[in-house]
Amino acid sequence: MPVRGGEVVVPAARRAPVAAGRVRTCVPDGPLDLGLVLGPLRRGPADPTFRALPDGSVWRASLTPVGPGTLRVSAYGGEVRGEAWGPGAEWLLEQLPGMLGAHDDPSAFTPRHRVVAMARHRRPGLRLTRTGLVLESLIPSVLEQKVTTDEAYRAWRSLVRKFGEPAPGPAAGGRLWVMPAPRTWALIPSWEWHRAGVDNKRASTILRAVRVAARLEQAVELSPDRARARLEVVPGVGPWTSAEVVQRSHGAADAVTVGDLHLPGIVGWALAGDRFADDGVMLELLEPYAGQRHRAARLIMLSGKVPARRAPKMPRGDIGRW
Repeated sequence: MPVRGGEVVVPAARRAPVAAGRVRTCVPDGPLDLGLVLGPLRRGPADPTFRALPDGSVWRASLTPVGPGTLRVSAYGGEVRGEAWGPGAEWLLEQLPGMLGAHDDPSAFTPRHRVVAMARHRRPGLRLTRTGLVLESLIPSVLEQKVTTDEAYRAWRSLVRKFGEPAPGPAAGGRLWVMPAPRTWALIPSWEWHRAGVDNKRASTILRAVRVAARLEQAVELSPDRARARLEVVPGVGPWTSAEVVQRSHGAADAVTVGDLHLPGIVGWALAGDRFADDGVMLELLEPYAGQRHRAARLIMLSGKVPARRAPKMPRGDIGRW
């Protein structure tokens, strides 16, 4: 039997076959674009918990209330097939319709601007996903506070691969990972946060959040506004972060993100030709979409009508001062 680096290597032909997963099929009541619906759950192109394959299928690894699980979602014709593995398989399949936007109502949205109407016409498969999980959106959102997306994605990737666990099912073996459990996050040493490029402020926010993880996960049973209020009780979690979370955990159609570095200028440029719009101007421009402001903002982002970048990118954070 071959040995590599002191480790016994089992030939592929002799490896135990992976058991077939549990399966559920859904028939959407309208057009559905898996990439658009599930794309917001991906934290960068190398997210260890998310894979999008050339065949159009999407793989996700999640830490569910009943344990880790892997979900493969694929669309064929007018049908969507979900296959899941691990202790959390049944839970993930129960959530599948919501994840595909079954709780979303695109018909409630009325475009008020030509750019929004055109984006909606070109993207009929846009639905707002609802994962039913809070922490898996909260932690990467905290990592994205006040840093470049590249820095945040690198930190998420590094911490999940180092302290998470291989996903169950055929996507295991280092290709897909389940994020750490709350207790594991709480036990990460300070130097490992530093090594991942996470400053003390963001690390402390995550540590405070995982200490009350059960209470935060219960927020999925609340309305988006009440869920945001519960999230913002955690020091370090503000309106920007809470909006980013409920957009994913609740499929909140009205949770527009304020405090973002780029979004006000993008909305201002698309709707009023104002590249220097601030949050106040953005909210005023989105007022005709009250109840659907997040959907309107997503359609604007998808329209491609964004101002040319003139200001330099946000500088990389200096984490040397703790």
